[in-house]
Amino acid sequence: MAGAKSAFANECFKGGFIGGDWGIHQNLEGFLPEQWRDFNREFIPVYLVENPEKTRVAAGLACGMLYTISKGMLVGDVILCPTGAGQYYVGEIVSDYYYVEGQILPHRRRIKWFDHGLSRDELSQPLRASAGSIGTVSNITKHAEELEILLSGKKPPSLIHSDADVEDPAVFALEKHLEDFLVSNWQHTELGANFEIYSEDGELVGQQYPSDTGPLDILAISKDRKTLLVVELKRGRASDVVVGQIQRYMGYVKGELAEVGQSVQGVIIALEDDLRLRRALSVANNISFYRYQVSFRLMAG
Repeated sequence: MAGAKSAFANECFKGGFIGGDWGIHQNLEGFLPEQWRDFNREFIPVYLVENPEKTRVAAGLACGMLYTISKGMLVGDVILCPTGAGQYYVGEIVSDYYYVEGQILPHRRRIKWFDHGLSRDELSQPLRASAGSIGTVSNITKHAEELEILLSGKKPPSLIHSDADVEDPAVFALEKHLEDFLVSNWQHTELGANFEIYSEDGELVGQQYPSDTGPLDILAISKDRKTLLVVELKRGRASDVVVGQIQRYMGYVKGELAEVGQSVQGVIIALEDDLRLRRALSVANNISFYRYQVSFRLMAG
């Protein structure tokens, strides 16, 4: 997203570039290590000096996105850039990072824009949700197959799923909105009584929050601001493997995001559990488990 609400999308299209800002006013050439965690470790303090009112959560998100634009995205990658009017410019990255002092979005990559873009209406609901994520950068690689079909001018099949654990696309279609539904109805859930999804400047940033071991489905914070909550959603049955996964996410939050005095808890939400999961959770006192239920009914016309 080129600026807040795509404010600079036209300038980026006309100028053949994409970029970001975040108030870090220095050339990053020579300061882009192979791991974004190393970049964050060095530049989160810089960001917080420039933005002393921000939290470590906001700083981690900003520096992670800045690194992604500057280093994480590779020459040859295809990007979508929303215009702010229901359309997307589509282009290919054709240069490494460069810095333009004193200009909008000074941390830049050159882009060869395609002649034709995409309409939001053409995208499947899962891709639409991913491409519309709050924040400047969202990785939509899992939707590559659908995007390739769309960019070729063909119409994708009505059911597209990218979850290797889902064998039946029809089941996936029924459950694919779980995360968005939970976010939209958070205040009506048991979790919403004590926690709120993390937000900055009135915008939700806690959905698909990036970490060095993968994105967190939901990052929430208690209403007294004393506890950070990591929520992991699993379609279908959850196994004991998810315990290790959420513990890695919680370790990242504790080590990189939690302020002094804040604790970290975890919640796993799935359709079903099993004995192995229950055994694992019995000795993980800071992780809770909830089951969800998908239901529908037929109405006479």
